[in-house]
Amino acid sequence: MKLFPTLSAALLGTALLSACTGTEETPPNLRLLVLTDGGKTLGYANSSETGQTGLQGLVALENGVDIEPLNSGRNFALVQRTGVQNRDVNLQVATSFAAPPFTPVCFTRAAMNALRDRLLALQECPNGPQQLALYRVDGTLVWTALLPTNLVTAPGPDTPPTRLAAGPGDTAVVARAALGGGSEVILVAPRTVGDTTQAVVGTPQPTDSIRDLAAYGSAIYAATDKGVRPLLPTGVPSSDATPVQTAFGTTRYDRLWAGSGSNANLLAAWRDYGQGSGDYLKLWDGRRSAAVNVSYLTELRDVSFALDGRMYALTRTTLGSYDVVLGLTNQASWSPQTHVSGLNDARAVTWVVPGSSD
Repeated sequence: MKLFPTLSAALLGTALLSACTGTEETPPNLRLLVLTDGGKTLGYANSSETGQTGLQGLVALENGVDIEPLNSGRNFALVQRTGVQNRDVNLQVATSFAAPPFTPVCFTRAAMNALRDRLLALQECPNGPQQLALYRVDGTLVWTALLPTNLVTAPGPDTPPTRLAAGPGDTAVVARAALGGGSEVILVAPRTVGDTTQAVVGTPQPTDSIRDLAAYGSAIYAATDKGVRPLLPTGVPSSDATPVQTAFGTTRYDRLWAGSGSNANLLAAWRDYGQGSGDYLKLWDGRRSAAVNVSYLTELRDVSFALDGRMYALTRTTLGSYDVVLGLTNQASWSPQTHVSGLNDARAVTWVVPGSSD
């Protein structure tokens, strides 16, 4: 099973600041969406506003899981435990994604591919099997897949979490704790290229602990106890010295986020020491030899790269942002801003572009 075919795709984001000409365009005012209260509330703030306490336009949810931008930021996907919805800039339901062919629906995680035209959701009902559903961003279902039984039933404090990533060519990767320690990686792919009716589930491959996955360019990267590493076609992290491993070193990372901006693919990594402790959020543009420190953050929950050239970082209580272009040019100045404070158990952040009438 070949997981990573060659892709030739344009970057999703464009830089708003031109280093060549010295010209600066006025960035758009974005609506920053935040999933908070442990997934029970959805609200927003404006990127042009700072120092706000609390969110606007609050909408009550039952079990929110994740939020992701759709259609170049005109709408967004709200993944809830019971299904996926396409919502507009006013947080109202535009359409619902197709229901998967399993009952009940118990989505617990979601991820988008690097091109942001596929959304992958993981089904985990109590005492039920793990299943995947891959969607197009128009809400149609590409495929579903039943994963092999997960034998780890009593995770410990350092047990690797279950993570997933959507790869190129309608492929998917799941990393989860393995019986006896470490992780196992499962590859899922169409039976043949272009076949969207059947997905083949590979045999779990044992590997060292994987803490997170991210779709970066045409590859999938893993946060491991020995640094950030690309996955091989077999699904296991590379043991060779690669540019990304050199950039992030050989220390442990627990979270990874990928996106586009400043005319480059961007990869952010963070170490979670737990119990309210923090570490530097590091950023790599795929070119420099070493990732750079952005800010020291505690209880970091999510990161989103937006088309205004800023990186939005959500902690348990606060939403802040950093100017990627400025920071990568002069690491002493990231133009940090605090947009919202006073959040309660915030979980996810994304953005949309309001229309002239919103």
